Amino acid sequence: MLNKYARGFFGRLLSPPARLLIRLGVSPDAVTIIGTLGVCVGALVFYPLGQLFWGTVVITVFVFSDLIDGIMARMMQRDSHWGSFLDSTLDRVADAAVFAGVAIWFFTGGANVPIAVAALVCLVLGSLVSYARAKAESLGCNASVGIAERSERLIAVLVFTGLAGLGLPEPVLLAVLVLLAGASLITVIQRMAAVYRQTRTPV
Repeated sequence: MLNKYARGFFGRLLSPPARLLIRLGVSPDAVTIIGTLGVCVGALVFYPLGQLFWGTVVITVFVFSDLIDGIMARMMQRDSHWGSFLDSTLDRVADAAVFAGVAIWFFTGGANVPIAVAALVCLVLGSLVSYARAKAESLGCNASVGIAERSERLIAVLVFTGLAGLGLPEPVLLAVLVLLAGASLITVIQRMAAVYRQTRTPV
C-alpha cells in the first residue's frame, strides 16, 4: 500500500543522486548489489552485536538503493528482465538478513527467545508472501494484493528494532513482530484467494 504513495515522493527525492551515479559510470546492477551487501552488513554484523539502533541506520541508508537502481534503469532506458530478476532476488536476501539478524541477537546476547522466534516466523511468512506473488505472475495471474507488502514489513521491523536499540521496551517489539507475522499470514491467504478467483473454472 505504501508503494503507491511513497514511490513518487522518493522518485523525485532520489533522482539527483541517480543522475550523479550515471554520470560516474555506475550501473544499476552495481547499485543493487552494493545496496544488498550494505543491508546484510547492518543486519548480520551490527544486529548480532546488539547494535540495534546503528544497525538500523546502516540498513536504512542502503535500503534506498532499492529505489535508486530502478530510477537509474529508467533514466538509462535499460529496463530488462535480468535487472528485474536481480533486484527481486536480492530484495529477498536483504529481507531475510534483517529478520535473521534480529533473531540471532535475541537468541544470543539479547536473551529473548519469544522475540527471536517471532522474527523467524516473520522471515518465513515474508518469504511466502513474495513467493505467492511470483508464482502467481508465472501463471499469468495478478496477486499484487494484501495488507503487508514488502515496504510495510520492512518499515515496521526497522523502526521498532531501531527504537528497541534506544530503549524501547522489548515487549513492544515482540507485539509488533507478532502483528507483522499475522499480517503476513493474512496477505498470503489474500493472494491465494486472488489466484483462486482468477484460475477457477466457470461452471
